[in-house]
Amino acid sequence: MIPVLDDAAALAECLALLARQTRPADEVIVVDNGSSDSSARLALDAGARVVSEPRRGIPAAAAAGYDAAAGEVIVRCDADTRPPEDWLSRIGAAFGEDPDLDALTGPGRFYDLPRPLAWLASAAYSSGYRYGAGAALAGVPVWGSNFAMRLTAWQRCAAGIHRNQAGIHDDLDLSFQLAPWATVRFDRGLRVGAAGRMFTGPGAFARRFGWAFATLKLNWAVQSPGQRWLARVTGRRPASVQP
Repeated sequence: MIPVLDDAAALAECLALLARQTRPADEVIVVDNGSSDSSARLALDAGARVVSEPRRGIPAAAAAGYDAAAGEVIVRCDADTRPPEDWLSRIGAAFGEDPDLDALTGPGRFYDLPRPLAWLASAAYSSGYRYGAGAALAGVPVWGSNFAMRLTAWQRCAAGIHRNQAGIHDDLDLSFQLAPWATVRFDRGLRVGAAGRMFTGPGAFARRFGWAFATLKLNWAVQSPGQRWLARVTGRRPASVQP
């Protein structure tokens, strides 16, 4: 599932890479979030199923894609994601080998930054998000550019998603709904390429930091970090999670 807004060139490359997977996708869903460019037409021409979501914002677009999915495992990436050829095969094997696995995520490498900066930025971002967000939500956070979850996991937590809040991180918000009850695994080998757009200037970085703060504020209003860790230790499911 790929949400997109006016990103046709990046989407074309992503769809081409998905078409070359050693384990073909059962279905490719592209959620058009109101594009004015050729993103939707390009997706249709590539054989993808296009879902229209007029409410602007990645949270609404991503949720619409998850709602539309019918397969047992929903795989999510962004238009600028560059998956290796064995990406879907590796994901399929992980879920096939572990029936208790609810979600799987992995790191990325920023392919459009200078090499020394790309390595440092990729390592810093992956570690910071994994451990910083993990402490905040009492679990393993999923990353929107590279993760998969069972359809049943989405159905159990969909009601708690803040899909109408545009200025938040949709993947972090989803992580809050999954944790602490879900079994989420981080696979270091499940690596993709991603665009380092957050490093294009101080404005882009500040905007994403603001989204992170807003996401934390929304979810901590439901359960504080202490309550979330207590729920994880005791195995008590958060009230927002539907059975």
